This record gives sequence, C-alpha cells and structure tokens, in this order.
Amino acid sequence: MARLPDLEGLAIFAKVAEWRSFAGAAAELRLSKATVSKAVGRIESRLGARLIIRTGRRFELTDAGRQLVGRAAHILAEAEAAENVTQAQARTPRGLVRLAAPMSFGTLQVAPLLPDFLAAFPEISIDLHLSDATTDVIGESFDAAIRIAVQPGASLAVQRLCEMPRYLVGSPVYLDKHGRPKHPLHLAEHRCIGYSYTLNNEVWRFRKGSKSASVRPSGPIRVNNGDAMMPALIAGTGLGILPEFFLRDALESKQLERLLPDWSVPLGAVYWVTPPEGPLPKRVEVLRDYLIGKLARAAVAESQVLI
Repeated sequence: MARLPDLEGLAIFAKVAEWRSFAGAAAELRLSKATVSKAVGRIESRLGARLIIRTGRRFELTDAGRQLVGRAAHILAEAEAAENVTQAQARTPRGLVRLAAPMSFGTLQVAPLLPDFLAAFPEISIDLHLSDATTDVIGESFDAAIRIAVQPGASLAVQRLCEMPRYLVGSPVYLDKHGRPKHPLHLAEHRCIGYSYTLNNEVWRFRKGSKSASVRPSGPIRVNNGDAMMPALIAGTGLGILPEFFLRDALESKQLERLLPDWSVPLGAVYWVTPPEGPLPKRVEVLRDYLIGKLARAAVAESQVLI
C-alpha cells in the first residue's frame, strides 16, 4: 500500500517558504521552531532532495523547493478553506435535518410547529419521516428521532422534550353497559384495547402511593396507532390507555371518561434521540431547542386546562 502524503509537513514547508523564516512560520503556526525544522527535514528526507538553503541569515529555496512550494501552498490553502467552510457550517444553522417521529404525534404536534421554525431558519430544510415503528436512527441515517416512551433505550443519546401523561379511559357507552372499574385488578374482567409498538404482550401497570397493581389486558382488538384506537374507544368497544394528546378533545367533549384517577399510569415522556457520539450539527441543535421550548410550553398549558 502506498504511503499517504505528509500533508502536515507540506503545509509547514509552505508556511516557512511564505515567511522565509523558520521562526516566523513557527510563531504563526504556534509551534516550536524545532517542530517546524523537523517537519521540513522530514519532507526533505522523504523526497530525497534539499528544499531550503540555510546559512546564517541567508534563506533560499533550491530548485526542488521552488518546484514544490506552489503545490504545497495550494494544499495548505485548500485545507484552510475546507476547515473554514466546516466551521462556518457548524456555527450557522443550515442544511437538511432528517427527523423521524411517531405518526400521530408527528402529525398533530410536530408538523404544525415546523412552518414557523423554517421561517426563522430559512437555510434549514427538514425531511420528516412519520412511522409508528421504532426507527433505526443510525442504520437509516436519521439526524434525530422523536420517541414517546416510559423509558427509551440506552444505546442512543437521549434528551427529554416534554412529559406525556397517559390515561386509562372508556366511553359512557361502554361504562353504562359494563360498569366502571374500581380497582386496576378489575380490568381483568373488562374488554380492553391493546396499544403497543411491539409484538410483546402488553402489561398495564398502576400505582397509588405505596400500592401497585398490574394487569394484562385482553380484548377484541389491538393496535399500534392511537388514532386507530380512538374510534373503537368512543364507540364502546373497550377500555384503553393512551397518551394525553390523543384524548384531550374527547375528554373535554365527554365522549371519553378518565378512569381510576387515583391510580397513576407510569408517566411517559417525549424524547429526542440522536446517534451517541460526536457534537450535534448546528441545524439539529436549533431544531431540538425549538421543539423543547414549544412542546414544553404546550404541555404546561394543556395540563392546566385538564386539571
């Protein structure tokens, strides 16, 4: 395998030639004079040719040095330009953000926020991918994903966007016919609508002070999308647990009723997940901060309405 060019040595040689001084180049590069001298010596040894004549105050490029200096200066200029562009992009929010989000939450909560964000950051564009499947952020090359969970996995960098309460609910149609459960364990006698992103059997967990209870729901239907569950809940097909943002309008209109309010369902949250290593690009960082601000304020306002 061919050796890679000594780009650092060539860049240092270009600076020495520009300053016509080892000391001047060392000062600009913030290196020791010995380091600069060794770098030039390394290039001379590698090429098998002397590049600079140094005697007393005399500084002169050899023929080989004059032939090399233009190309070395070009390498240095290209490297500096590449760093400047990258640093500018890191400081200025621009470019494409590939964002994954759950279907309903993305449609109802995220998408309405994006027009104002894009107006504020006109050099950013967003590819919003909506799916209720758990997205492979790294494998599918997403910059970030939004997930609703009680506790997300630990393989990604995770930041909470806002809390997401979850409620057990049923419709008056169902409750008038089958009665209202007084304890979580009574749910074993009720028709329940399952809701899960996974194929694993679902368990509903409840807590009241130091007491806890768990029940495995069973019923005529199981879905992995909250919008698909809502018609069945309102029609009286069974009881179900959903995040608050699905239920808000139906609770206010009395189409659904919150059940076992003294028992809490594990609090879910909306999480921002990104690949685990490296700093976030500025475009991703500003979108995250924008969503944190908007969603957190909306969650507080909505909780005050429902209290």
